[in-house]
Amino acid sequence: MSSELFDAIDYLEKEKGIDKDVLMEALEAALISAYKKNFKSATNVRVDINEEFGSMHVFARKDIVEEVEDPQQQVSIEEAKQRDPNYELGDVIEVEVTPKDFGRIAAQAAKQVVTQRVREAERGVIFSEYIDREEDVMTGIIQRKDPRFIYVNLGKIEARLPEGEQMPTESYQVHDRLKVFVTKVENTNKGPQIFVSRTHPGLLKRLFEMEVPEIYDGTVEIRSVAREAGDRSKISVYAQDPEIDPVGSCVGQRGQRVQTIVNELKGEKIDIVEWSEDPVVYVSNALSPSKVVEVLVNEEEKATTVIVPDYQLSLAIGKRGQNARLAAKLTGWKIDIKSESEAREEGLLTEKSTEDSYEETYSELDEDTFE
Repeated sequence: MSSELFDAIDYLEKEKGIDKDVLMEALEAALISAYKKNFKSATNVRVDINEEFGSMHVFARKDIVEEVEDPQQQVSIEEAKQRDPNYELGDVIEVEVTPKDFGRIAAQAAKQVVTQRVREAERGVIFSEYIDREEDVMTGIIQRKDPRFIYVNLGKIEARLPEGEQMPTESYQVHDRLKVFVTKVENTNKGPQIFVSRTHPGLLKRLFEMEVPEIYDGTVEIRSVAREAGDRSKISVYAQDPEIDPVGSCVGQRGQRVQTIVNELKGEKIDIVEWSEDPVVYVSNALSPSKVVEVLVNEEEKATTVIVPDYQLSLAIGKRGQNARLAAKLTGWKIDIKSESEAREEGLLTEKSTEDSYEETYSELDEDTFE
């Protein structure tokens, strides 16, 4: 066996990151297969590979019996004792059966099988590298498109961006660079396959982690994300330290941090609200930018009735119910929005809430007057 083969194995380990032991096992399997195929042998054989001398030997494992019926699988006790007097009936003996012309045949077979094993090992290395990137953001370049997928080059592998995970407001062109969220990494018969998304809420969360140092270091926590990709999203944040403004940290100076994310998502509107364990406060915050007069909580059904000023009703509900829908998804509470007039008719509005609402309205009008 040529030493060049072993040099090639060393090269593959260094350059491809493939474990040398994996390649040697593949080589041994290839030589055993070649022996059995080319010499029509069903014998249980073992191949001994000597890397130092670049040689190999084939040994057949045979049972020691009184009377030989199958010479390929058995050897007589007499013959065995000639090799070693300590052998007994029932023992297994190894007999060298290396054919003279085995080198040429074995080399050809070994090349084919080792090539296959190398390919499989490379796939394993790629899978191991990318499996750790599930639920992470990666940057890639669009390579090609078909009716079902957009194929994004992530370096060592092409990821698939399914039609249902593409932003409805985006136009994807070959050679475009974009950030994607890795949703799934699979190891299939055809090799590793990676699926990515531009619509997953996890993309928004990871982008904030990348852009806001306070989130990355854990000072500010993302508690929940609700997203209608390409249109509008809401994210709730919390800081245990009362001295830290979690919303301000995410918005950034002059809105630079959140604007970077908005630009990455091609203009998707993002509402950042402060999380609270008090459902009254949390639901009120989640319905931003609308003002809230009162929140009535039904703990058993995890439902709320939210009362807003008459002139804020359409803002609270949002276009096609989007604001209310995202707020409910963000908080995990059912939200039923009513105007002050409707709530008053149903007897839901307390006197204090009515007074506070009038004061707030007057204050707004007063500010507008002096402006």
